[in-house]
Amino acid sequence: MNLILLGAPGAGKGTQAEVICKEFNIPTISTGNMLRAAVKEGTEYGLKAKAAMDAGALVSDEIVIGILKDRIAQDDAQNGFILDGFPRTVPQAEALDEMGVKIDKVVEIFVPDEKIQKRMSGRRVCLDCGATFHTEYNPPKQEGICDSCGKELVVRKDDEPETVKSRLKTYHEQTAPLKDYYAAQGKLVSVEGQEEVADTSRLVLDALK
Repeated sequence: MNLILLGAPGAGKGTQAEVICKEFNIPTISTGNMLRAAVKEGTEYGLKAKAAMDAGALVSDEIVIGILKDRIAQDDAQNGFILDGFPRTVPQAEALDEMGVKIDKVVEIFVPDEKIQKRMSGRRVCLDCGATFHTEYNPPKQEGICDSCGKELVVRKDDEPETVKSRLKTYHEQTAPLKDYYAAQGKLVSVEGQEEVADTSRLVLDALK
């Protein structure tokens, strides 16, 4: 089964990708990791990507899809794969179709913007040991102090309210139109993200059966 995962920043796509991986024994293919591996291995498209990055240019969709085709030809992807982070736009989805990459289903994890903003703005991280807390859902015993190592908890730049709003705006403008694109092909399934991760996972797996 060849899947694409869609969802706004903070919707919990990464966690659900792990669940699907284990259930169906298929790899998650992250664009960033895939590019870095291709550059390191010195493949034809990897060399083209390196030349673009060294010149400070964006790596073209053609190169990204070329690297993707090399990646999905590997043994571990023969039963399927999950694409996370690509395509991000309708033109990229069209290019994916034109280059013959077959997609069976597109799973959207839907969480309203207000919930995402609440989730992310309340997150607190310890830069020393990596522990994560939330002011409402998982508060530390002492406000602003890590339970594990006693160091100060901080708000990551990505979790600051203005950053979250900006990321959501970009998602709605550039990536959300993919829902209509794949719905028209009869491939879109939408799952509403729940408060409990396990509940969302159950709905995702049910949607894929």
